[in-house]
Amino acid sequence: MGPVRWSLVVPAKRLGAAKTRLRPLTGPSGGCVHAELVLALLADTVAAARACPEVADVVVVTDDERAAATVRACGARTVPDAPDRGLNPALAHGALAAATGAVAALSSDLPALRPAELAAALAAATAAPRCFVADAAGTGTTLLTAAGVPLDPRFGRDSAAAHAATGAVALAGGWPGLRRDVDTPGDLAAAVALGVGTATAALLPRLPRPAA
Repeated sequence: MGPVRWSLVVPAKRLGAAKTRLRPLTGPSGGCVHAELVLALLADTVAAARACPEVADVVVVTDDERAAATVRACGARTVPDAPDRGLNPALAHGALAAATGAVAALSSDLPALRPAELAAALAAATAAPRCFVADAAGTGTTLLTAAGVPLDPRFGRDSAAAHAATGAVALAGGWPGLRRDVDTPGDLAAAVALGVGTATAALLPRLPRPAA
């Protein structure tokens, strides 16, 4: 039997509602830099996923045209957020469009993600029907996998505990880029220290104050 090939589902909010805790860094609502930063984080995440040999397909669930155009340029497919009832219904909907029976939900804000990290996590995820990778703080989730079973996403506050409570197995690898999601200016600084992708790196000089 060959290696498992995965379909990744990535959520992308409408830009006006995305990453509001980064506003202290990017400026007041309506500034174009904020939208461009959200798109850069998304682009680097999708590009890393597409470069992972274990990934057969990347499906981005979004109703935002700029986000859709960005990820299509990176080689991903898009589906509309037909449920329009929040993050978890969007991920479950995206999983239905997956090209393979092995599906994973991936956070959209992982600019320091390395394809090799993702490959290692997905390889480890074959040990159980459902697995997850906790974020750097240990309370959130950046990757949730399901092979031959429903995805059953429980993203949101304390999602690591919520996923564990549903029987998903926590994966223990280091994978710093996979665990470093970006919600705050401090998170972005930590991601920059790890080394971010080209889209985010190109935008850093335009931010109102240094990210690191």
